[in-house]
Amino acid sequence: MLSAKAYAAHKAKEALKPFTFDRRDPGPYDVVIDILFCGVCHSDLHQVRDEWGFDNAYPMVPGHEIVGRVEAVGSSVKKFKAGDMAGVGVLVDTCRTCGSCQEGLEQYCEGVIIWTYGGVEKQTGKPTYGGYSTKIVVDENYTLKISPKLKPQEAAPLLCAGITTYSPLKHWGAGPGKKVGILGLGGLGHMGVKLAAALGTEVTVLSSSSKKKEDAQRLWAHKFADMSDPKSFQEYAGYFHLIIDTVSAQHDFTKYMDLLKRDGTLVLVGLPATPPSIVPFALTGRRRAIAGSQVGGIKETQEMLDFCAEKGFGADVEVIPMGKVNEAFERMLKNDVRYRFVIDMASLKG
Repeated sequence: MLSAKAYAAHKAKEALKPFTFDRRDPGPYDVVIDILFCGVCHSDLHQVRDEWGFDNAYPMVPGHEIVGRVEAVGSSVKKFKAGDMAGVGVLVDTCRTCGSCQEGLEQYCEGVIIWTYGGVEKQTGKPTYGGYSTKIVVDENYTLKISPKLKPQEAAPLLCAGITTYSPLKHWGAGPGKKVGILGLGGLGHMGVKLAAALGTEVTVLSSSSKKKEDAQRLWAHKFADMSDPKSFQEYAGYFHLIIDTVSAQHDFTKYMDLLKRDGTLVLVGLPATPPSIVPFALTGRRRAIAGSQVGGIKETQEMLDFCAEKGFGADVEVIPMGKVNEAFERMLKNDVRYRFVIDMASLKG
């Protein structure tokens, strides 16, 4: 077994604190990764505080935006070698046989998805622990290649925030000639803006904070709409082909549906803790749709990582030591981060 240091929540709503546990010994198809950086996702906060009503097990080691250096590989591994930079996203295994898995859409596996944390390992039957730790062991088929063109700390949030916005942009055809609104400019939203712009789309940031206008422009947005001003809803009525909704707080979906063109779609990637409501006529009047999207499969995630490397950008990050993670959670609740916290694991290894 491989000993790992970590920070874990030992009970729901309890602060994270030091935790030591054993990773499994690598099998023939496994990659052992020495974790260098791990992003702090808003879903980590929801999970450790048991706000989604899942049957969570504790201790829980969060973290699914993982970048590190390959330390060792199993005897049958072909895709990685010691010294490579590698990444791990939100899932570490699936059934591999269902239609979705066969299509490279593992995030919609119809069997059992093994989440990077909060799941149960096939190999051991023990809980999966995430990236707020010094190392991880993952099957090579669920491990991503990280280009040397990407800074590892900026690449880490791409494993969730990046792919969560890239996947719906690609699926709903964002590109030249399309008008896309990014609702919310936080960890997810700032990546949505960068990716949509890099895909050649006209991008408008929809934000209730006028203070973010300058950041929106810096992040390559073409327009900024202050949604705290009712006139913005009139100005942009029927304007967008697609809106990516990254907001995790409760908000009025009906008002934003009215910003879509006929046949436009609002895609949810933010996850409010309370069920949303919507006036049906907002959908039927112009054949508009509301949809959801969940991260991306391994192939598409690799495509996104390679796209970002080619275009030369990652996430905007604030790097913190592990000892500041509880403070980071509190700051996230206040939207006091521009735009993603990333933990430097060197602070845990000393």
